[in-house]
Amino acid sequence: MVINNDEEILRQIEKELDTKIYPGTEIMTDVGSHHFVKSSKRSDRVLVPQPSNDPNDPLNWSPFWKTTAMFLSTAVTFTQAFGPMALAPMFPQLIHDFDTDLAGAVKFTGVCILVLGFSNLFWVPLQTCLGRRPVLILSTLVCLVASIWRGLATSYGSFLGASILNGFGAGPAETAQPQIIADIMFLHERGAYNTLYFTFLFGALVVSPVIAGSMAHNLHWRHFWWLNVGLLGFVLVLLVFLFPETRWHRTRLKDLAVGNKATEKEATTVTANSTDTTSAKPSTEPEIDNEHTDRDPYLRKGKPSWRQFRPFWMVEHPVKSLLLDFWIPWKLHLFPIVHLAAFIVSWSASVFLVVNVTQSQLFAAPPYNFNSQTVGIFNLAVLVGICIGLVTNGYLSDWLSMCATKKNRGIREPEMRLPAMIPYVIIMIIGNFVVAFGYEYKWDWKIIVMIGYTAIGIQVAALPAIASTYAVDSYKPIAGSIFVTITVNKNLWAYGLSEFITPWTQRSGFIPVIMLNMVLTTFFCALGIVFYYHGKRLRKITANSKVHQM
Repeated sequence: MVINNDEEILRQIEKELDTKIYPGTEIMTDVGSHHFVKSSKRSDRVLVPQPSNDPNDPLNWSPFWKTTAMFLSTAVTFTQAFGPMALAPMFPQLIHDFDTDLAGAVKFTGVCILVLGFSNLFWVPLQTCLGRRPVLILSTLVCLVASIWRGLATSYGSFLGASILNGFGAGPAETAQPQIIADIMFLHERGAYNTLYFTFLFGALVVSPVIAGSMAHNLHWRHFWWLNVGLLGFVLVLLVFLFPETRWHRTRLKDLAVGNKATEKEATTVTANSTDTTSAKPSTEPEIDNEHTDRDPYLRKGKPSWRQFRPFWMVEHPVKSLLLDFWIPWKLHLFPIVHLAAFIVSWSASVFLVVNVTQSQLFAAPPYNFNSQTVGIFNLAVLVGICIGLVTNGYLSDWLSMCATKKNRGIREPEMRLPAMIPYVIIMIIGNFVVAFGYEYKWDWKIIVMIGYTAIGIQVAALPAIASTYAVDSYKPIAGSIFVTITVNKNLWAYGLSEFITPWTQRSGFIPVIMLNMVLTTFFCALGIVFYYHGKRLRKITANSKVHQM
């Protein structure tokens, strides 16, 4: 294999394309003498990042192993997120059994959310140091213990302690799967899979109140936690035996020896973030199909080795790695793109949180007087919206990016995803108006639930996925740390909102609270216009940051 120095190659490609390549910018077409690994023999879609020639590389895994890894990581996301936000329909029973008031019951949710966000300052460094596999197993075990404790708790303090432990264990539900997606999926697939992640994350938050409300009404609220024990135990067994390690060290060009210059029959694969190399014949030659197979024989045929099922994979210099991963989420507060993603995810999620924590307050009181089971069932409208968001957003985001890439001569910029937010911002505004005025003026519940709740479900599956994928596309090597920053921001705001929303709505009504939240969400999404035109300049400022070399 003939290899050139990465800086020399980048400068050459920049000259041929007449553009600057910063981290996040991806070249998705052949350039002069530089030819790239394609997604198939008959496709001109360049794979980013470029897979290695190792059959154990997660990018090379067969569809079976990729599907297995995605299924299990999604199962972890769903089961760990299933419990923390399920309490709203149970509030009347919890208030009675623990001799507290509504604000005290809401605190169970608020404290759990707060601890969940900050717990990732522990889980993500551990994920980098030991691997994704041990973190998924250990965190699921912690959630299992917390669910047993919740089911057995007999006092307010005991249940609050179990809520804190549950929040700590459920941290990876919000950070692990995006990192796994970045490990095993190519750039053109990430939009759809990140939407899948947010769909199951928020889907769990929606489905669990439905089930919790029904079980609390027909059986007892404790039965819900024994259901959690069963789900978490089942997933834990599957993880131990079927989930391989997805972390993979990718060698950069600058770490390799400098060789001779590539000829017309040799190709070098380069992206701004991933600069693996592979030799091949140019696409203009008739034998390119055979050369592709010889050059990358393991694409979609690889599988994990037995070593990838070990209890953990310790990195070199683990102490240094832990300290760096603890520091980077705080450093990322200086990165405007990460800040934008954090604010959009946080406020889009808070739109859903408002519905979650106020539904019992409204629908259990006159003139509705619904029981906990009925209140829980109303969340199915949010679930329908989330499914609509899943079906529409992932492919819309990836399709718009691909169309813009073709117009831009095969050069992909992360900002090309941002226009996909437009329809979902409009839907978010409609949903907030319906819920706010419907709550305040006691509209027919069908309008509030079928229109308002469904619209809120659509936006909560779409807006966070678009914003977070934009940040990951810009800073892929630190995807885990990005989600720590996002989660801390989101859950800190969620804790404050859940802590004060009940007395606030009792004092001022629903319209000021919900409208203020909507205006803030709209404002942060509107900043996407600025980033669409100037995001590349912001990436230029951070182009030399060491985060791109992690």
